[in-house]
Amino acid sequence: MKKILLLGSGELGKEFVIACQRLGQYVIAVDRYENAPAMQVANTYEVIDMLDGDALEAIVAKHVPDIIVPEIEAIRTEKLQAFESCQIQVVPSAKAAHFTMNRRAIRDLAAQELSIPTATYQYASNIEELTHAVSILGMPCVVKPLMSSSGKGQSVIRGQEDIASSWQMALAGGRGDAVEVIVEQWIDFEYEITLLTVTQQHGPTLFCPPIGHRQERGDYQESWQPCLMKPALLAQAQEMAAQVTAALGGAGIWGVEFFIGKDQVWFSELSPRPHDTGMVTLANTQNLNQFELHARAVLGIPIPGVSLVQNGASAVVLAQSEGVKPSYTGIAEACQNAGVDVRIFGKPTTRPYRRMGVVVAHGDSQSSIAELREQATVAAKKISVHV
Repeated sequence: MKKILLLGSGELGKEFVIACQRLGQYVIAVDRYENAPAMQVANTYEVIDMLDGDALEAIVAKHVPDIIVPEIEAIRTEKLQAFESCQIQVVPSAKAAHFTMNRRAIRDLAAQELSIPTATYQYASNIEELTHAVSILGMPCVVKPLMSSSGKGQSVIRGQEDIASSWQMALAGGRGDAVEVIVEQWIDFEYEITLLTVTQQHGPTLFCPPIGHRQERGDYQESWQPCLMKPALLAQAQEMAAQVTAALGGAGIWGVEFFIGKDQVWFSELSPRPHDTGMVTLANTQNLNQFELHARAVLGIPIPGVSLVQNGASAVVLAQSEGVKPSYTGIAEACQNAGVDVRIFGKPTTRPYRRMGVVVAHGDSQSSIAELREQATVAAKKISVHV
């Protein structure tokens, strides 16, 4: 049995804890607030600010974990490097956590060091620099905080009047200490995919069937697997994913995002952990879902291969207002159709557009993705969050 310290205890962390406990592991869930989703299923928990290096050191000294698994970006990553030097396994690696907590590091690695195609980009640390970046890249362009999750703080500048509001939105949605944004030139892509990529301690890099997804306000609303695409473009995406994960090192699952054009693939972002769009794998679309793959890779358990079992889709359940102790109606109505299931995350508080649960729908390999997407979204709309 390994002792795992999970840094970040949201809905992705909750499913990871379940996967680890099914393999007989002991998990300490950590987050900045009490009763976070993963804390509800972990062996024990701690509440700290993970940007506080002293607090991080204190809980590592208290629990003496074998493995540290970051689930969020807002962590004092230099401490992870120190823990790794003391022979504690950091997932997938301290370098990966450090590079991917900040869009500057991962984008420069991909574009400049590995020569992987990305959108043309600029950085800005104040509104004057943002205005200058927009003048270089043109409009429309996309503004993102250097450190954020789930699309928070992202916006599109379509005119000069949008610059000030985009700057404020990025500041409000960013995490950590960085007061800086990345500005990306608009790409005329046809669709986006997440390519879940698994690196192993003793085995080949594996790729899950591509996942398509739709976003609103920069955040995932629905996803489906597989996303049908040209084999040549999928091969390009797999090659890029293998390059960037190899450069960062370590074992685990990675959510690698790409823009797909008619005949071109652009690297977008990378998360060194299970991905929100990968919730669709809870529909049993694969022989192992993304959380089971992550647990096995982290623990060094062999993964002979990843295969598509059936088609699936997911749609999120959102809160509409701010409150505490949420309750839910419509779950029974949402589950009336065979192949539809619901996962309520157990978050103790709500705010507008906060993701509170997900509906997954599955069918066999002959099932229409469009029909499964409709099933999932219709079922999700039947569920209401009350505070």
